Amino acid sequence: GYFLLTVILGVPVVFGTGLHVHKASFKAIKNKSPNMDVLVSMGSLPPFLIGLLGFILPIQTFIEMATTIMTFHLIGKYLEARAKGRASQAIKKLIQMGAKTAKILLNGEEIEIPTKDLQVGDIMIIRPGEKVPTDGTIIEGSGLLDESMATGESMPVKRQIEENVIGATILKNGFLKVEVTKIGTDTFLSQVIKLVEECQGSKVPIQEFADRITGYFVPAILVITVGTFFSFNLFPNFHLGIIEWGATFLPWVNPEMSPLSLSFITATAVLVISCPCALGLGTPTALMVGSGIGAEKGILIRNGEAIQTFKDVTTIAFDKTGTITKGKPEVTDLVLTSQLSEADVLYLAATIEYGSEHPLASAIVERSKTLNLALGNVADFHAEVGMGVYGKIDDSEIFVGNRKLMLSRNIDYSNHESTLISLEDEAKTAMMVAKDQTLIGIIAVADPVKEDSIRAISELERMGIKTVMITGDNSRTANAIGKKVGISHVISEVMPDGKVAEIIRLQDKYGTVAMVGDGINDAPALKQANVGIAIGTGTDIAIEAADVTLVRGELVGIVSAIKLSKAIFRKIKENYFWAWFYNIIAIPVAMFGLLHPMIGASAMALSSLNVVYNSLRLKKVNIEPTLI
Repeated sequence: GYFLLTVILGVPVVFGTGLHVHKASFKAIKNKSPNMDVLVSMGSLPPFLIGLLGFILPIQTFIEMATTIMTFHLIGKYLEARAKGRASQAIKKLIQMGAKTAKILLNGEEIEIPTKDLQVGDIMIIRPGEKVPTDGTIIEGSGLLDESMATGESMPVKRQIEENVIGATILKNGFLKVEVTKIGTDTFLSQVIKLVEECQGSKVPIQEFADRITGYFVPAILVITVGTFFSFNLFPNFHLGIIEWGATFLPWVNPEMSPLSLSFITATAVLVISCPCALGLGTPTALMVGSGIGAEKGILIRNGEAIQTFKDVTTIAFDKTGTITKGKPEVTDLVLTSQLSEADVLYLAATIEYGSEHPLASAIVERSKTLNLALGNVADFHAEVGMGVYGKIDDSEIFVGNRKLMLSRNIDYSNHESTLISLEDEAKTAMMVAKDQTLIGIIAVADPVKEDSIRAISELERMGIKTVMITGDNSRTANAIGKKVGISHVISEVMPDGKVAEIIRLQDKYGTVAMVGDGINDAPALKQANVGIAIGTGTDIAIEAADVTLVRGELVGIVSAIKLSKAIFRKIKENYFWAWFYNIIAIPVAMFGLLHPMIGASAMALSSLNVVYNSLRLKKVNIEPTLI
């Protein structure tokens, strides 16, 4: 009854869920590239097939061992799939980002057509809240465009006649007539998709190494197994002497069995004890435990390969906006140039800017709210593209803007030029506030660096990792930010498709490079980098394209991620060591008939449990950054 039960329970496992293992094993042997599948197949099939002889021959069977071997292997594969699984929806999301329809002028009438039917030269109409259907050049109108999907910059950009616009960007306010210049695969969005696709694909070095070792290990085990089988029949007296000696202290050794039975049992024991179940669990269990620890710390590890690569990172490249900086402009300075108080200047500036939708204006209005200022009424409000705004408050003309606006109104600011330059050198946008013809203050707005950026960069440098900033910003702003956070190597004025080239150059010069970003424009660079790290507060595309995501958006998480990756990889190596150590010790014992197959199966299980336990010890590892 027990024998029949083991067969009934074993068939679905060995030949059902485990069928793909045997197919893969056959394919590997056919291609002369034996791998772990061959070991598992050979470790489960012989005991099962030999066990079936129990229906017609009075021999000892070990079908339950075949089932156990396959079960452990399948569990290992399941854990491996869980640990290595990557949610790769980046390309799909990029494709879905584009506008589905476009409004164009045809014979003087506005019609709506599918975006795919657009032709170069068509005139598109874009209104507030609408996406730009495809790349083009503005021929009429102006407006603020949210280009964060393309540039990663949070602040909308003013675009006007003769300037280019990018498909899938969103018009926040204004009105545009745009002539189509690029369609289909030539558009910016299509190029981003192409770059991400080209950068797809990665390797897992340690698993390749394990497979190479297994490539030699499998034939060796098969030779040893066959040699053991024939050795018991060719040299029965030699083996009988060892078995009789072993029987004096090993209760499972039976010298009364025939040489043929001993050869079957010993050969089976060699196969069972050589089964690489522990090898199969070594990587996935460490990744599972490590990824769980990371999740608790706000570090999502989406790719097992990153764990194995992160330890070798020599250089980390950072995007600026939303990565090193907060991505939210704030008022940083208010310089008084008259007898008016700070509250008076802010009241006038916020009142006049309240009618503007520009993000810099929003920063001023938000600052006034923190002081609980009640804003006044504005008459004759005007907005000058690329200059600023003005209007009347209580019969006084108020101007808020840059140099161009002040010059156009003959307002003298020459005595404060040095202040403007000083603020701009600190990566701030300086706006002047004038009442009638008198300059009354200068308000600086900037996207401040994150509180932990300086600490994170300092810790990375202390760890011997070079830091680089890659941004599309102008060199003055970029260098100012870099200096503030401690990054000396700044690469500025880089177009989105140029970031990949910069990463390649860094890889050629420094070796293993990680990239940290948060915008769609960072996605190709994240894929090109050896390890892509996304800021969790950024766009979904950047997150999907990355190997590691910092959910909390804190850069010190990179330090923790590096420490965690090193700890995980160390555990993986330990797991492999103990798995091989187990085989090296146990195989000779099995070859001489001193290891019962059932003991071998138990030892195999204990070896696997030891690997799991060793991986669980990761929970005791401290991955907190030093400088906090």
